[in-house]
Amino acid sequence: MSFPWANEYKPGNPLTQWLDEKLPLPRFVYNAVGAGYPVPRNLNYAWNFGVLAGFCLMLQIVTGVVLAMHYAANAGVAFDSVEHIMRDVNWGWMLRYAHANGASAFFVVVYIHIFRGFFYGSYKAPREMIWLLGVVIFLLMMATAFMGYVLPWGQMSFWGAKVITGLFGAIPLVGEPIQVWLLGGFAPDNAALNRFFSLHFLLPFVIAAVVVLHIWALHIPGSSNPTGVEVKNESDTVPFHPYYTAKDGFGLGVFLLGYCTMLFFFPNALGHPDNYIPANAMSTPAHIVPEWYFWPFYAILRAFTADFLIIPAKLMGVLAMFSAILVWFFLPWLDRSPVRSGHFRPVFKKFYFALVVDVLVLGYCGGAPAEEPYVMISQIASIYYFAHFLIILPIVSAIEQPEALPFSITEAVLGKDESATLAPAAAH
Repeated sequence: MSFPWANEYKPGNPLTQWLDEKLPLPRFVYNAVGAGYPVPRNLNYAWNFGVLAGFCLMLQIVTGVVLAMHYAANAGVAFDSVEHIMRDVNWGWMLRYAHANGASAFFVVVYIHIFRGFFYGSYKAPREMIWLLGVVIFLLMMATAFMGYVLPWGQMSFWGAKVITGLFGAIPLVGEPIQVWLLGGFAPDNAALNRFFSLHFLLPFVIAAVVVLHIWALHIPGSSNPTGVEVKNESDTVPFHPYYTAKDGFGLGVFLLGYCTMLFFFPNALGHPDNYIPANAMSTPAHIVPEWYFWPFYAILRAFTADFLIIPAKLMGVLAMFSAILVWFFLPWLDRSPVRSGHFRPVFKKFYFALVVDVLVLGYCGGAPAEEPYVMISQIASIYYFAHFLIILPIVSAIEQPEALPFSITEAVLGKDESATLAPAAAH
């Protein structure tokens, strides 16, 4: 967003002046995350999670590149190569645990980032493209994480690959050819492992490219804020640096405390015990379950237990599972309320927290065995999930009477004291 009061980049010496003329990279950084980028002054710690997501992505890329130097994408030795990394490679155990737990940390951060967007209406105009690119990033994350889970070639890796790729077989006519094409055969083996390893290595760089577009799209309208009120004048903003670099730095420190605690004290807490057993196509685990960050969608997949007319239950489950994410693409048009922030939408706020509980219930059921009462609870929770986005949200946005909004961001922060409101502008 172009602010007339934004600080202008001024090279301080002949070298930086020459660089600014030939390759204005310092100017780009200054305008993107420095004092040249004014940001609403009322951002709370919920806005830290975008930066934390970027940090997690870089952590995954760095650790993944080093791990790839020692991993062997061959079904005969893949499991042993992971053990080699853990036991023989210098600091290999830490790199492997950092990468595995980094994936979980990445999803925690991104889920909070997404639900912050749900509550504060970050998907509303003029920021639709930011939201759409964010959903694309999430889909790429899901694909990357699934392929990465296959690489250790333990029992859960093998059978997870077989079950998830088997879902494509439910698609009429083209399903089975697609499944064979994905695996390079009729069951997960060398071809599948090589393909998944190649894509798992490549996709994080694709995610990084889409993140650049995501940030670029963000800088056109500027950041949203907890009130949902747009920036009106200079007093509504502060430079990103040093105000939010310091705030993000503090948030990063808190995040690292939790992440390092997990890494050094509970590194296997989120891993499935069966995945520490080499893959065996002749021995099916009693309970096949994906990683925890797939559980809500896995519960939706398993909620369909009976055919509907000529549509098989398996196909309906697959369509519902993908639709659970694809529906997010339509949020800017499903929610027609002129008010963005959930703070000023009392009815929406209640349904939002009901959605949070519903997703947590789906997550719990997705990690539970495919038996009663978990299947029935998954069915009820799945119905509510889709009803929230397709029925409740459009109706609430049409009939709800929002609370009064503050006149400006400054008023929301400092109150209606005229002298206090004008003080930052007068200081310039």
